[in-house]
Amino acid sequence: MPASEISATEVTDMVSAHKFPVTDRVRHALDVTRRGVDELLPESEWLTKLSRSEATGVPLRIKLGLDPTAPDIHLGHTVVLNKMRQLQDLGHNVIFLIGDFTSTIGDPSGRNTTRPPLSREQIEVNAATYLKQANLVLDPARTEVRYNSEWCDALGARGMIQLASRYTVARMMERDDFTKRFKAGTPISVHEFLYPLMQGYDSVALKSDLELGGTDQKFNLLVGRALQSEYGQEPQCVLTMPLLEGLDGVEKMSKSKGNYIGITEPANTMFAKLLSISDVMMWRYFTLLSFLSEAEIARLKAEVGGGRNPKDAKVLLAKEITARFHSAAAAEAAEADFNNRSKGGVPDEIPEVALAGAPMGIGVLLRQANLTASSGEGLRLVDGGGVRVDGAVVSDKGLKLQPGTYVVQVGKRKFARVTLTA
Repeated sequence: MPASEISATEVTDMVSAHKFPVTDRVRHALDVTRRGVDELLPESEWLTKLSRSEATGVPLRIKLGLDPTAPDIHLGHTVVLNKMRQLQDLGHNVIFLIGDFTSTIGDPSGRNTTRPPLSREQIEVNAATYLKQANLVLDPARTEVRYNSEWCDALGARGMIQLASRYTVARMMERDDFTKRFKAGTPISVHEFLYPLMQGYDSVALKSDLELGGTDQKFNLLVGRALQSEYGQEPQCVLTMPLLEGLDGVEKMSKSKGNYIGITEPANTMFAKLLSISDVMMWRYFTLLSFLSEAEIARLKAEVGGGRNPKDAKVLLAKEITARFHSAAAAEAAEADFNNRSKGGVPDEIPEVALAGAPMGIGVLLRQANLTASSGEGLRLVDGGGVRVDGAVVSDKGLKLQPGTYVVQVGKRKFARVTLTA
């Protein structure tokens, strides 16, 4: 049963066997923990930890580890970061762990091939960017930042062997992606077995009470529980958050798939991308990204079901998210810019491009102005009516533009002011 479906009566039953009372503050903390969660394991242990923390005044240690495998954080990453911030606001200690050591191994989660490890230089550059962007969600003044090279480097060969002795190959092969690759005859490198062990050892080093991750991290998080028991520690609880679908509504949000919304993208771009998600997907974004209460979201959904334009709700979501990473004023300006473009207007700020070689064919111009990847793609867009010059739809693939300045538009969101010379 999903965590969000457990009743208040069941909560009371779970704690009846524990010596710490379940206060209203504990119930509230449990509700906050559950929101949008895929799994909370074991929930009864988490309730005990919350109750003990409330009774003793000792905050819990909550860990999130991210490997800096790419230079930017997108909204998909913020699903779990938002949960960290919510728990941070409840007064608990949150640990933002940068996996600078584990990145050199490469996380095999969800992979059907060996993930290439990153170089130390790549890791350092990406880690600095990750931390800066994560601080847009977390409160940096109350966030403990750690790097797992602190204790992983110190293990050495002897320590690594001793760590490996605490987990079996049989347990490792219970992992779904390893099982599939083994049955398919796809190579599994021995070093990939080290990744979940090292991530689990992070929990031992940090004495974490709760570790967060996406649903694809469940196996690794449970390894942390097992290793803590091996080292005589109270096992951490595990909280998994759903993986947010990207703009296509199908694939997991990913920069490599081009379906992402970066948290440092310009406000106008962020707002427009959020407006482009489907009416159905909008509610999942509300649940996983919005800070509105569940009651407020339910009320808004009922209003849309009763005939309110779904775009109204989508605008509220887009403004909330844009304001979070920019400002309320930037969100208002982004809405005005979007409305202006929807009416055929030109955004206030568009790239300025200077090109030589007039007269120039429209396909070549689109490619050189970085509006399309190739001249052929540009001509296909012309065929589909997706190219405008100075507001007029281009229908002639043989169009050649003479020297001058033109506002060129591709689709709904790509613009450039092109100055063309001979």
